[in-house]
Parts: sequence; C-alpha cells; structure tokens
Amino acid sequence: MSRRPRRMMNQINVVPYIDVMLVLLIIFMVATPMMTTGNVNLPSVGKAPQPPAQPIEVHLDENLQLSVVDRARKGAQTKEVSENELVGLLQDAQARNAEQPVLIAADKRVKYEAVMNLMDLLQKNQVQKVGLLVQQGKR
Repeated sequence: MSRRPRRMMNQINVVPYIDVMLVLLIIFMVATPMMTTGNVNLPSVGKAPQPPAQPIEVHLDENLQLSVVDRARKGAQTKEVSENELVGLLQDAQARNAEQPVLIAADKRVKYEAVMNLMDLLQKNQVQKVGLLVQQGKR
C-alpha cells in the first residue's frame, strides 16, 4: 500500500461567507425601518429680563491718578477721585445694582504692580465683578 502524500489545498471556499453576508444584509434591511429614532429635548433661550449693566470704568493714568466714569448714568462724565472716594463710589454703585461690573483701564505705561495694588484694594473692600479693560490693536 502506497500512500500518496496529501497535497495542501490552496483555495478558500468563499460561498458560505457570501451566504452569511446576504442573510445579514436582509436582516439589517428589514430591521432598520423598525428602529425608533431618539428624541432630544433641547433647552430654549428666552429674552433676557434686562440688558447687561453698563460698567463703571476706573481709569489709572501714567501719573497714578484715578478717575471714574459711570457708563450707567446718562451723560457719563469723568470724575477724578482718591482711593478712598473710589472705594466709596464703587460700593454705593454696587449696592444700587449688584450686577454692575467694574472695569480697570490702566495706561500702558503704568507698572503692573500699580494695577495689582488697585485690584487688591478693591478686593479687600468687597467690590465685586472687577475686570480689566483692554484695547484691541495690532500686535
């Protein structure tokens, strides 16, 4: 009895794979229309009850002189003040309207330390919503 060596089969029968793919395709085609779509309830935005408050601007010039401009008042005028007057004005203004922001506008020649000292003074006296006013310009 002589045995012949078995040869390796170098072909793959893909017919069963095609049958499985067609069955899956039919299942997905039938099942897709039956799927329910999700519903997302998005929040709605109404009108703001009041426009945002106009800021109070605190100007600090290169000579470290303080001046205040209250944009909320009609005919806003620049008024020079001392540090104590400034704190009193800002506390009174925020007692009337707690949402009114305070913006510090310092000359670009003023040292950073002076601006930080002014911000520290306002923070120690519980003045809220303090920010820095900047000018957009060329770099």
